[in-house]
This record gives sequence, structure tokens and C-alpha cells, in this order.
Amino acid sequence: MPSQPDQPDHSSQPSQPADRVARIQAQWRRERPDLDVAPQAVIGRLHRLAARLSAELAVVYRQYGLGEGEFDVLAALRRAGAPYERAPGELAAHTMVTTGAMTKRIDRLERAALVTRRPATDDRRGRVVALTDAGLRLIDEAFTAHMRNEHRLLAHLSTEEARALQDLLTAWQHRLDGAEGGGGATGGAAGGATGDGAG
Repeated sequence: MPSQPDQPDHSSQPSQPADRVARIQAQWRRERPDLDVAPQAVIGRLHRLAARLSAELAVVYRQYGLGEGEFDVLAALRRAGAPYERAPGELAAHTMVTTGAMTKRIDRLERAALVTRRPATDDRRGRVVALTDAGLRLIDEAFTAHMRNEHRLLAHLSTEEARALQDLLTAWQHRLDGAEGGGGATGGAAGGATGDGAG
């Protein structure tokens, strides 16, 4: 099979030891020299980082008796400002899950007395979900610990590196969203789709 022209190798910096992604790339280059596998250097590492970050963030959620989904709901309510309430459909849109999945999350939080449901004052047919006093206290404590955890994780990068990474990821996300009409296969990857878990 004819080989493609040489492509830039983004698998690792010379000073970095070969990691799992670099080894996988080397194997594919050997087996399929006709293909450019350079994207694996970026996307493969992002997949591995997303899994690692999700696991690291979940440690804090569990300390407060929460899963990622419950944390996202409480955070979305807290960000709404007083009186800390949203309609279930609005919560589903903010966290990018189905209404059925949102109902299950709300049920669990209601059983834990962290949220309450009540009729909407401006729509007799609608209902809203609101933080209870206990829910407000819990999410404030949990979010403080969550941000401390995120600072710990980012401390492995310098301020300049973190800012450059932020700019690159933001630009990439905007271009992908624009190319796909603002949609695409979005969902809870590293720490929740709302951005509360992801930072």
C-alpha cells in the first residue's frame, strides 16, 4: 500500500517518555503505514485525561453523598440565584440530559431532602424544583471543596500553560460547534456537561 507523505508527529515531546498513547500510535504506524494517526496524540490523550479527571472529581462528590448527576443539579439550582429554583425541563437543558434522567436525579435529591418540588406560581400546570436550606448548605460546601480539588489538579500546569490550554480548548470547541451548527455529540464527559463539574 502506498504511504502518505510524512506528517508532523504530535505524539510526544522529545523530553517526554513514551506513554500508552504513543505506544499505540507506534503500533498503528507499523501496521498501517498508509494512515496518518497523528490525531491520536491529541484525542487519545484527551480521552484518557477525561476519564482520569472524572475519577478525581468524583472523589469529592462522594464525600458529600453525591454522584456527578446530583452535583450538577444542585449546582445548576445554586447558580440560578435566590430563590434557587428552576423548572425540570430547564434543569434538563442546562445539564444536557433527557427529562427522564432528570426526573430520576430529582427524585433522589428529593428523598434526601436536598430539593423540593412545588407548583410554579406563574403556571398552574407547571412545577419548579428548588433547593432546600439543607441543599443550599450542602452545595455551597461541596462546590467549595470541588473548586479546591480543581485547583489541585491544575497545579500540575503553570499559569501560562493553563491559560494557553484554556484558549486552545475554547477555540476548538467553538469551531466544532460552529461546524456542527452548535450541536454535536455533547454530553457529560469530564465532570458534567454543565461546566460545574468540569470547571
